[in-house]
Amino acid sequence: QVQLVESGGNLVQAGGSLTLSCEASGIIFSFYDMAWYRQGPGKQRELVAAITSDGTTNYADSVKGRFTISRDNAKNTVSLQSNSLEPDDTAVYYCNARLNLKNYWGQGTQVTVSS
Repeated sequence: QVQLVESGGNLVQAGGSLTLSCEASGIIFSFYDMAWYRQGPGKQRELVAAITSDGTTNYADSVKGRFTISRDNAKNTVSLQSNSLEPDDTAVYYCNARLNLKNYWGQGTQVTVSS
């Protein structure tokens, strides 16, 4: 019933741009804190960026200044955008929705950045 559907993953060149999108259904979207996580080869899943229900944002140091997270409560979507991708950004990116004890995940979308 709860579904987070991600799109936008692709192969891009270093220095290039990409926008990932996640559309949520089955939840009252405006109540939830939203986030993007990623898991690169041989690495643990890590928080990339988060945006709370009131719009407060937080970024991992590795992406600060290069990534932007945003949400559109009217469309039940959260996006992650970068105009300066690096090879170390290569990972599977996951959309996450959290509220109290509820925690939902998207299926993941592959981002590959070539050097």
